[in-house]
Amino acid sequence: MSELKTEVDAGAPQEWKKYQEYTIEVDPDQDDKAKNIKLCSFARPHMRAFHMSWWGFFIAFFIWFAIAPLLSEIKEDLGLTKQEIWTSSIVGVGGTIIMRFILGPACDKYGARIPMAVVLCFASIPTACTGLVNSATGLAVLRLFIGSAGGTFVMCQFWSSRMFVKEVVGTANALCGGWGNLGGGVTQLVMGAGLFPLFKYFFDGDASKAWRYVSIVPAIVAFGTGIMIYLISDDAPKGNYSELKKHGQMADVSAAASFRQGAFNFNTWILFIQYACCFGVELTMNNAAALYFKDKFDLSTESAAAIASIFGFMNLFARGLGGWASDKGSAYMGMRGRLWAHTICLVIEGILVLVFAQTNTLGAAIAVMVFFSLFVQAAEGTSYGIVPYIDPPATGSISGIVGAGGNTGAVCFGLGFRNLEYKTAFILMGFTILGSSLLSCLIFIKGNAGLTRWTLNVLNNKDRDSLNTSSPSEPLAIFEAIDTGVPVRAQATLA
Repeated sequence: MSELKTEVDAGAPQEWKKYQEYTIEVDPDQDDKAKNIKLCSFARPHMRAFHMSWWGFFIAFFIWFAIAPLLSEIKEDLGLTKQEIWTSSIVGVGGTIIMRFILGPACDKYGARIPMAVVLCFASIPTACTGLVNSATGLAVLRLFIGSAGGTFVMCQFWSSRMFVKEVVGTANALCGGWGNLGGGVTQLVMGAGLFPLFKYFFDGDASKAWRYVSIVPAIVAFGTGIMIYLISDDAPKGNYSELKKHGQMADVSAAASFRQGAFNFNTWILFIQYACCFGVELTMNNAAALYFKDKFDLSTESAAAIASIFGFMNLFARGLGGWASDKGSAYMGMRGRLWAHTICLVIEGILVLVFAQTNTLGAAIAVMVFFSLFVQAAEGTSYGIVPYIDPPATGSISGIVGAGGNTGAVCFGLGFRNLEYKTAFILMGFTILGSSLLSCLIFIKGNAGLTRWTLNVLNNKDRDSLNTSSPSEPLAIFEAIDTGVPVRAQATLA
């Protein structure tokens, strides 16, 4: 495999790129991004970045929610109330909001690799300090710092968007995000039903010592992962950002300007709200599921954690399914197809949350949760099938803002679960999701069709010349055909 890749002669800065040939088919017109996804390949730069992206986010998710299946033990050991436990959960997801706003522009400026490595190494430190907690305040502060790990989602999505062409970026983003989110399910099972009982055995049945020491294991793994990502992967298809800037192949980007560009786009904030109603729901369930099943059905900590892990394990394919549906919709109807796939997932998700709220038997609750989880995660995949199209030069900032929406939703839903009965909180969640689905009608991305109507984009002189028109004095319009979503160019005089 190595013979297919050679370093480019640095003597020609205009032509410089780290790899002259790739082991995967690329599109030179899209900055050498890969045209397909080879899951069994770990070759640099494309597939190495793909696997580092989802693995880094997976480990981040693992340490972020490593404490979740242990909360019932911590609550009992420290004598905490339900409100104090939920306060720590809200702080744990809320602290990530600021991180995602910051990390989006950082990706536009530095690439995804370095921020991913730094955040993982940083978040591993408070994770290792879990055993030092002795009060509700200490628990909340600890989870605030551990929550910084959630910011790696921005790098995860930016990295895959940087490596794959638009035709498959929905699937690539969804697979990376979904397999990363899978860490939320794995941590429920590994920590709650695996490592915790093992450590309890080591400490002769002392549950207090077990939960205090068990988090050291994921902390070590997270720190090692951060170092690995920094050393063995690349920022972009043509090389690292520092190398590309050095050889004049990339302009230095202002993080502040990138953030302004993304924040001033109305579509960004619509997806912010809708992502709050899918990823925010998943984060809430990661905190609530084990507690809910233990309290409602009187299960042991180990059993409740095992059942709760099912929600996260659906990420193995569910988010990827959403990304695939988004790409397929785009192939047939353009952006309109992506919007319909996204809206349908949100509607079904909202309905299933309302059904879940009414279930009173363990078997029915598990069955509904499986399908509920499927559409929660599929909606996450369809969300990031749209993000790369909103404003490509500001993709990092937009990814960060939309991603922050997920954490904002988790804070809002968390407040509901903190202060309301579980059934009431789930009903409120369900209707909020259904309401957010209606906002898809307000998404209009320049040059693309909306959900239910034609769009009209007036062309400037430069665009008019590219169409070789004979009437330079008359403005032109591009109409997006509502039946296919494929651009149809038509000349029109605008009064």
